[in-house]
Amino acid sequence: MLRLFKTTKQKKLLSSVIDGDIPSHIALIMDGNGRWARRRNLPRVAGHRAGVESIRRCLHGARELKKVKYMTFYAFSTENWQRPSSEISYLMDLPGYFLNRELKTLMENNIRLGIVGDISRLPDHTREVIEDGMAQTAGNDGVYLNFALNYGGRDDILFAARKIWQELEAGNLRQEDIDKDVFASFLLTGDMPAPDLLIRTSGELRISNFLLWQLAYSELYFTDVLWPDFDEIHLYQAIADYQQRSRRYGGLQQEE
Repeated sequence: MLRLFKTTKQKKLLSSVIDGDIPSHIALIMDGNGRWARRRNLPRVAGHRAGVESIRRCLHGARELKKVKYMTFYAFSTENWQRPSSEISYLMDLPGYFLNRELKTLMENNIRLGIVGDISRLPDHTREVIEDGMAQTAGNDGVYLNFALNYGGRDDILFAARKIWQELEAGNLRQEDIDKDVFASFLLTGDMPAPDLLIRTSGELRISNFLLWQLAYSELYFTDVLWPDFDEIHLYQAIADYQQRSRRYGGLQQEE
């Protein structure tokens, strides 16, 4: 099991999490890279590179639990195009950096790569390395590693509405057949289940246009830890907090 858990308190946390209800789908808003770098008098891009290591740690921690099936990381939003061009250029190189280092590990650990978002706007070299990574891991059926790239929750809903309208116009869909499940199937997440748990780092208390439809009944967990400092212990602390929640979906808690 994870060697990172050394103290009695940490080992107790690990044991408690393993024995509890494990979220099948964990979504993560990776926030705080810039502040992490600034506190170390480093350029912002250093924080983004350090953040890649946190993705690796979270994947490792999730695999150890064996019940986490999906992890969706908010990597680049539709609003992030407003950032300086030099930073955007670096962010567009990160998928290649990550996959050049991790593709072998993904294959060895049966991890499948997926993307939600409009990747048509991404630079050719970014899109090509992503498509190659998805093709090579397409046969894997372990943890589904999902990155939201050029993604916006409102755009996702609008895209679904337009696709449904096209299907109605073409006669492939009847108005009376449209329910929540049908609508969700047209979202960029497709048949993927909604996240059970959303984690946001760095102390910000908002969801920033991320998976707006999908997060309707997700449990939200906010931490002051900056993303590059986030590790397996922090992930398990979030899951332990999730395990204390009562998910009623608008109903009443059953009396014991």
